[in-house]
Amino acid sequence: MNNRTTLQISGTDVQDFLQGQLSNDITLIQEGDWQLNAYCQHQGRIIALFWVTRRKDDFFLNFPKCLTDKVKQRLNMFVLMAKVEITNSKRALPIPERALPVPEVYLMTSEKFVPQELNLDIDEVGVNFSKGCYPGQEVVARLHYLGKPKHRMCLFECEQVLKVGDKLVAFDSKSAKASGIVVRCVKSVGKLQYLATIEVKYQDSEITCHDAKLIRIKDD
Repeated sequence: MNNRTTLQISGTDVQDFLQGQLSNDITLIQEGDWQLNAYCQHQGRIIALFWVTRRKDDFFLNFPKCLTDKVKQRLNMFVLMAKVEITNSKRALPIPERALPVPEVYLMTSEKFVPQELNLDIDEVGVNFSKGCYPGQEVVARLHYLGKPKHRMCLFECEQVLKVGDKLVAFDSKSAKASGIVVRCVKSVGKLQYLATIEVKYQDSEITCHDAKLIRIKDD
């Protein structure tokens, strides 16, 4: 897909380097497998979501092209003396089909969500809570063990065209901030569907965006 890019991470220290940067346990990735990872800053907010695979001793990170400069600059900040090389991959590595309905982070939503707000903690699909340290790990772990996320991601239908980053408002919420944010547009036959975060407490109240009503698609 021409709106995505792939970085190749190589070198004798590559596994230790990525294990200390990403939210999931990359040592569990088998040859040819794909694994979802959050790349967080120190406050636990997600800079980018990576689909990660390995080919022999090299790892490949697939993510939206709009985040290329930001991601490369951030990764290079942490290379230091590690024997790691970060390059643009020329290999065509299609991401798995299961990536299609899951969340995405773009430049306009970078650093806006913690992993729990995008449901990455559920069944540890994108966060491994026993793997060890990475940037933001303390914040993410504290929320997991000592608290509950105030926002969760849900699937909505809406007749109006919305954009990633648009703000949702829950009628019953007294919050001065937005009740949620559009995460991703999901095309469905004859319907417009969106993944969006929403305050858990008000997920069943009347929810609007630009005066358009959103209907939550319940999975229970």
